[in-house]
Amino acid sequence: MRDRLLALLPALLLLIGLLIGLITPRAVRPDAFLAAAMISGAALLPLWGTVLTGVGACGIFVGLMADFDALRDATAYSELATLVAIAAFAVFFNRLLDRRAHQLVQVRSVAETAQLAVLHPIPRHLGHVTLESLYLAAAAEARIGGDLYEAIRTPHGVRLLIGDVRGKGLLAMQAAAMLLSAFREAAHDAPDLPHLACRLETSVSRNASKYPEIPGSEIAERFATALLAEIPDDEPVVRTVTCGHPPPLLLHRGEVLELQPAAPSPPLNLGDLVSDGYHVDLTPFHPGDQLLLYTDGVTETRDRSGTFYPLAERVRSWSGEAPHQLLDHLHRDLIAYSGGALDDDIAALVARRRASL
Repeated sequence: MRDRLLALLPALLLLIGLLIGLITPRAVRPDAFLAAAMISGAALLPLWGTVLTGVGACGIFVGLMADFDALRDATAYSELATLVAIAAFAVFFNRLLDRRAHQLVQVRSVAETAQLAVLHPIPRHLGHVTLESLYLAAAAEARIGGDLYEAIRTPHGVRLLIGDVRGKGLLAMQAAAMLLSAFREAAHDAPDLPHLACRLETSVSRNASKYPEIPGSEIAERFATALLAEIPDDEPVVRTVTCGHPPPLLLHRGEVLELQPAAPSPPLNLGDLVSDGYHVDLTPFHPGDQLLLYTDGVTETRDRSGTFYPLAERVRSWSGEAPHQLLDHLHRDLIAYSGGALDDDIAALVARRRASL
């Protein structure tokens, strides 16, 4: 609707120019409005609309000068020549903008393809677990970022990963791709979550060590917060390991519980700070329960007064919804809460335990 109204601006400026020419003294020329109409047409209209606006502006000027019997005035011809030049420039400017817009579409298409290659759509069902995901990148023009998630069915149950690489854009996506690849490989054969966390730490550190001598590179200093979860097939529990990541929320019979880790570990690539190994937290997870994993972009979303988004409070009213409906509510609520000004990558993953396979 807004774009349609903007498309009417060139015609409105032409009309204003015509009215000014008709109701004001002859010494007052509507050149400025006619020129503004052509330039705005170049930015807002397709080629044919830009050409018609230019022809219309020049036609209005000639008509007004004929009505004023001013066609013998050298100044009028000079002004007409200026308008013709502006019309030609408007056509050129329109073609330039169209070319840049086409290039942007191509770049966004490539970025989307790259993002899909890194962040695969997760299955809706893995064994006894129903899953749904949400991803929003802060780099809206490129649609890529450093938030990540994955879900894999393994001999140990369904294993989940959600993480957040420091930074945004292409460098963050490169680190996220490496971390996801490491998880997809190690999740199947790591005997437990601490071993899996160690494998991820080794992969992240090894990747960072490749870039210490690149001037201006931040890759060696990049770290990633991560949360690992395991939902076994034969036990009504969920096991979690937290590496500097926000705690998940357990939705149980209308209640929302924040699963604070007993002994959180530092983010990945800061493994030297881990002295006693990775601690596993065990929480009951019965059929019908849901686990909400999310990145800090969710809880750090602010309203106009600067207040952080109260995730647990908002989710409580949606706790009985199916995973996809819950994330639909969350998506719309985040946009409304921030006034449409989301400025950080956002990822969320919901896992719901079903009664049986």
